[in-house]
Amino acid sequence: MHELIDHPCVQHKLAIIRDEETGHKRFRELSKEITKFVCYEALKNIKVKKVTVKTPLADAICKKIDTDLVVVPILRAGVGMLEGILELVPTARVGFIGLYRDEDTKEPVTYYQRLPTQADGGTCIIIDPMLATGGSTVAAIDVLKAAGAGKIVVVCIVTCPEGLALVESEHPDVPVYAAAIDDRLDDRKYIVPGLGDAGDRLFGTSH
Repeated sequence: MHELIDHPCVQHKLAIIRDEETGHKRFRELSKEITKFVCYEALKNIKVKKVTVKTPLADAICKKIDTDLVVVPILRAGVGMLEGILELVPTARVGFIGLYRDEDTKEPVTYYQRLPTQADGGTCIIIDPMLATGGSTVAAIDVLKAAGAGKIVVVCIVTCPEGLALVESEHPDVPVYAAAIDDRLDDRKYIVPGLGDAGDRLFGTSH
């Protein structure tokens, strides 16, 4: 299952972040802003509890989040989205998964893993700007499930049909939320039209 966040504010920011003239400072700001919008939708059905809050006038019956949230960026580009979601849910804990693609097998290999203990009934949110082939996302989901994660949600900025198809075939229980579903992958496995190498553009390491 996947959902496109087609809100005008999201699409406006997406137009700016795609632009090759957008520098790394603005790219980071836009990544944070878009992430916040997409996560807002991705978390709309999380568990809440009723609480009583005393206002200056009377008691009010309110709702507070009652779900253990763990945000998991896929290194390195996922780090650029972290601030956005933590501004939305500052009490969330954070884990990290590092992956690289083996040059021979073309399969993702985990090189770093640091996760908080998963709470029963909690929600893990995988964040990565680009869901391209889907290989890294599937590998990250595998790692989280092996670590005891219950509900898992994937949040990205741009994806494509190939990546979505792989995630949905391997993990049909994991929803994907994205700001854009682009046309295809090119021969280098880059999303077209995409927004280029998100990691390079985030951290100013592009040539």
